[in-house]
Amino acid sequence: MKITRIETFTTPAVGFVRITDETGAQGWGQVSTYNADITVQVLHRQIAAWTVGETITDLDDHLDRIAEREHKYPGSYLCRAMCGLDTAIWDLRGKQAGKPVAALLGGTAGPLRAYASSMRRDITPKDEAARLLQLRDTQGFDAFKFRVGSECGRDRDEWEGRTEEIIPLMARTLGPDVDLLADANSCYTPRRAIEVGRIMEANGMVHFEEPCPYWEMEQTRTVTEALDIDVTGGEQDWDLAHWRRMIDMRAVDIVQPDVCYLGGISRTLRVVRMAQEAGLPVTPHCANWSMVTLFTMHLLRAIPNAGKYLEFSIEGPEYYPWQYGLFRNDPFVIEDGKATVTDAPGWGIEIDPDWLARSAYQVSEADGTRP
Repeated sequence: MKITRIETFTTPAVGFVRITDETGAQGWGQVSTYNADITVQVLHRQIAAWTVGETITDLDDHLDRIAEREHKYPGSYLCRAMCGLDTAIWDLRGKQAGKPVAALLGGTAGPLRAYASSMRRDITPKDEAARLLQLRDTQGFDAFKFRVGSECGRDRDEWEGRTEEIIPLMARTLGPDVDLLADANSCYTPRRAIEVGRIMEANGMVHFEEPCPYWEMEQTRTVTEALDIDVTGGEQDWDLAHWRRMIDMRAVDIVQPDVCYLGGISRTLRVVRMAQEAGLPVTPHCANWSMVTLFTMHLLRAIPNAGKYLEFSIEGPEYYPWQYGLFRNDPFVIEDGKATVTDAPGWGIEIDPDWLARSAYQVSEADGTRP
């Protein structure tokens, strides 16, 4: 495959990528959400420069070569930009083969159990329990994640007593036949994380996400070793060497790579294989209704060590106004608590032309054109 053009369509929140190969075939992907307008500058300056006009026979090797040539600029933005290239290539491959990406990865189309994922801390425990109960009863969800502590909170709660109130309230309200998960977003020291984890265990919870500052792997491992509840993490991590250390030291019980933060499907598959060798399940992070959830759906339908469920955001337009109007078809329909990967080729979506018309456009082409 020789890529002759890379186009981007961007708002500050979302950046879609369209690639064209030498035959005129096209594929769609996405850079990571959040500051996507910055990320596409990295894509055009530091990804396209090593890609447009090049023949790609081994995508893993190509991504590694980009990282090597940009070795003075390692980090999150480079990986967020690589995701746009990687995921567009997978879409193009799927369309050429007439298969969904899940099938290219060795899986199939079909349903996925989802957990309803709350992103909010500005909500009272009573109101949070009420809205999750409604989702249980109307959409059939049987797994739910809510927030504890405060984000990078240095042991502080969002307000005093919220965590101690919300954990038992969720257990009482939603009942024993659901899975309860909680995310601390790097809030706690190991001592406090273990205290909170004990409350979770006493209330039958199954998943304690990112209890300590995610960059402090040793702190997280201390919590993992102390608790019986599954301690999970990894959404923020982009460095494959860091991933190897995290898995080798058993810092967590479940790994949670984010396809877009990590650099795309190909790099995420490397983490999947590391986890598989260690006997660890993979429950990826995908916290909005951009293509990241779609990427994750296809991945989970294919990998042998997929976790129990797909993360599925429950937040509406007041929280994520930018995630609406992206697609002409709706890939995120929930029925009986399950999302579905269709058998449509590639990612199986069509980006809304009106959204594209409103976005900022840039192109890098084989004739040397750069933004």
